[in-house]
Amino acid sequence: MRQIVLDTETTGLEAERGHRIIEIGCVELLNRRPSGRQFHRYLNPERDIDEGARAVHGINRERLLSAPKFGEIAEELFGFISGCELIIHNAPFDLGFLDMELTLLAKVRGAGGALPAAVRSVCMVLDTLSLARERHPGQRNNLDALCKRYGVDNSHRELHGALLDARILVDVYLAMTGGQSLLALDEAARERSGIARPGQAPATVRPPEPLRVVAATAEELAAHAELAALLDQSSGGGCLWLQLEQEPAPAREPPSAARIHRS
Repeated sequence: MRQIVLDTETTGLEAERGHRIIEIGCVELLNRRPSGRQFHRYLNPERDIDEGARAVHGINRERLLSAPKFGEIAEELFGFISGCELIIHNAPFDLGFLDMELTLLAKVRGAGGALPAAVRSVCMVLDTLSLARERHPGQRNNLDALCKRYGVDNSHRELHGALLDARILVDVYLAMTGGQSLLALDEAARERSGIARPGQAPATVRPPEPLRVVAATAEELAAHAELAALLDQSSGGGCLWLQLEQEPAPAREPPSAARIHRS
């Protein structure tokens, strides 16, 4: 599964009023693990930057005068993100700006070409703000609040930045959805452990001697319970361990009439 965590910085808050993107940051996840690939560009917005926006990200117009315009990096951007699932915090905001940039570019270049009319036509989208509101109703769910809630270190974040915020959102998303990237096995580990690929029957290996069963210690049981509780909280009550442990044990069948008669 290929996912791209994406964030933007802009000249202001409203794309409909002519505000533009000035920074795009993307981080690639493969099977919920950072691949090391990323996409990062500063852009020349061809307009002034609002004071309120500049206070958030610290980027001024003079810094962007020699940066490329959106049309110069659009094909590269969509070559990177097309066909993936985009993970965005407050997705309507970023998508609104990206779609507006596509609209402006289409007016200059005309219809057709390699670029889509809208981001959702080439990507699925997961909004982590909507996900956080489902998991934590009535609480603050901005990125800083989620970092604090899930123990993600953002102490190095003095100002917003598209790539910096995308990297932070990677950690928040993985923590919020169970942190299962920590449990993932790479291909080499699968081969070493004998775990089958999807659709492949696992090989049957007969141990050379009877398996030795080792009971968990009290400390190990306590650690298991603590981990299960953490996974249950972060997954919104979806921890299968706890669900299985809470199921009642099957009732024993009563002795047969023949056994009662013989006794």
